[in-house]
Amino acid sequence: MMAITEKAMATAFGKVGVLFGGRSAEREVSMMSGSGVLAALRGKGVDAYPFDPARRSLAELAEQKFDRVFIALHGRYGEDGTLQGALEQLGIPYTGPGVLASAIAMDKAMTKRIWMADGLATPQFEMLNAQSDWAAVAAKLGLPLIVKPAHEGSTLGLTKVKSVDQLPAAYALAAKLDKAVMAEEFIAGMELTCAVLGHGENAAALPLIRIIAPDDNYNYENKYFTDTTQYLCPSGLPPQQEAEIQALVLASYRALGCRGWSRADVMVRAGDNKPFLLEINTSPGMTGHSLVPMAAKQAGMSYEDLCCAILQQAALDLTPSADWKPA
Repeated sequence: MMAITEKAMATAFGKVGVLFGGRSAEREVSMMSGSGVLAALRGKGVDAYPFDPARRSLAELAEQKFDRVFIALHGRYGEDGTLQGALEQLGIPYTGPGVLASAIAMDKAMTKRIWMADGLATPQFEMLNAQSDWAAVAAKLGLPLIVKPAHEGSTLGLTKVKSVDQLPAAYALAAKLDKAVMAEEFIAGMELTCAVLGHGENAAALPLIRIIAPDDNYNYENKYFTDTTQYLCPSGLPPQQEAEIQALVLASYRALGCRGWSRADVMVRAGDNKPFLLEINTSPGMTGHSLVPMAAKQAGMSYEDLCCAILQQAALDLTPSADWKPA
């Protein structure tokens, strides 16, 4: 982002709402993300205000004449296209991908179908229900395998299943959070994440982060509330391998039509070093443990400048162009 004065930035951005909290299972994390973003924007002179959609009507954004919003919501009602659609109706530019890309990315199964159609490597999967043939699922995907809700993030409701008799309980846990539950092939190897900033051909991948979690269990607690998980940035991968994974992530981002920013999770299979896309987050965390700020720092961008760079790209996807006229 081009360097501009704080006063000029405040004028250019206008009145900004930082949306955080919300109604999803990830409310707690969103509160941490949004508080950090709000403080960062205010520190840069931006006229920013907190806004919790779980406590206030979105109509207030228009009534109080907000010029743009920074979405720091995670999960449903913030990251799934529903909020984006409301903001399109209100005509208020927002950060991150638009309605369609947000909705698709929130649906892990649909995301994988699109990636597979584009020839992008992602683990095999099977949708589950209470009548699923557990033995057949295990035979198809192998053991261990992963069971998780198809529309949740932050590893909520996720179980690593090591035997067939564990599948019913894993399904039941995921089904408490989501009607759609999936089993996924487990890829043993190195866990990485890669953030992307920008739009279309101008989108760029940030440095990779290698994640080393206690007992290889990168769960909700180890993501946000402990200091035992190791994050390596730079990742330590050979430059050519890092560039290949970044190219894969950029392809996955463009395949879904993402814009603004997102972060993809990748597993590199032990043995042959083949990378597999796991999922993409269209409103990534911005907490003290979050990974996009870590990658941005490695690229020479402060947390405050990252927040401003994301906000600068706030846009609308569906609003007709200025020269459009009804028939």
